[in-house]
Amino acid sequence: MTANNFTGQVAIVTGAGQGIGFEIAKQIAQQGAAVLINDVSAELVAKAADAICKLGGNCIALAGDAADINFIQQMVDTAVQHFGMLTIAIANAGITLFGDFLEYPVQSLQSVMNLNLQGSFFLAQRAAKQIIQQKSGGSILFMSSVTGHQAHKDLAAYGMTKAGLEMLAKSLVIELSPYQITVNTVAPGATLTERTMEDAGYQDTWSRITPMGRPATVQDVAAAVLFLVSPQANHITGQNIVVDGGWTAVSTSPY
Repeated sequence: MTANNFTGQVAIVTGAGQGIGFEIAKQIAQQGAAVLINDVSAELVAKAADAICKLGGNCIALAGDAADINFIQQMVDTAVQHFGMLTIAIANAGITLFGDFLEYPVQSLQSVMNLNLQGSFFLAQRAAKQIIQQKSGGSILFMSSVTGHQAHKDLAAYGMTKAGLEMLAKSLVIELSPYQITVNTVAPGATLTERTMEDAGYQDTWSRITPMGRPATVQDVAAAVLFLVSPQANHITGQNIVVDGGWTAVSTSPY
């Protein structure tokens, strides 16, 4: 991908205080986009925005709940106020709550549904309205997961939401293609992040059962995301890219 591929573009990236979201925001800013990043942690997202700016990126932070409809509109409005427009929305924020299906509590299900589905749905809706108003065209991307493709122990609720996001992307092809807005998903497999590395056995386990011999890095996932929201992919919509080192081809259980 060429440098400054995103010059003149304005992006929102949710869940970008660390991990995959931060790497996406950092890379897209380094390639010329102005970026509003979000995280529920004010401290985390402020540090992330500062780090991106120190690397030469044009980035602002907005802390808040990416599942809240009013806050979603605030993100869109703030991006437009600061940068003049909005062309890319990346719904990366999500929550994983493990639990046995037979004992899974209502509160956990509601939390997973609210952020993973409601937050993504309404970010896409509000971003699309802004892009349509501008008549600029643009891109929307949802962060899915391999658990939306393969059953994974204690992740029935989470996997359901991720599969739902892939169907949402397909459905929005009908709604948004007339406005030159692409909608795609990326489904990471096991990925080395600050959170997953807290599990002492994570890297060794997933290196053993992943055909490519290692889990993904955040750079691996970000590369797929940046491609799908770039001009090079402006005729690709309703599609999903799995970034898992071949794991879904064999689906070896980590248990």
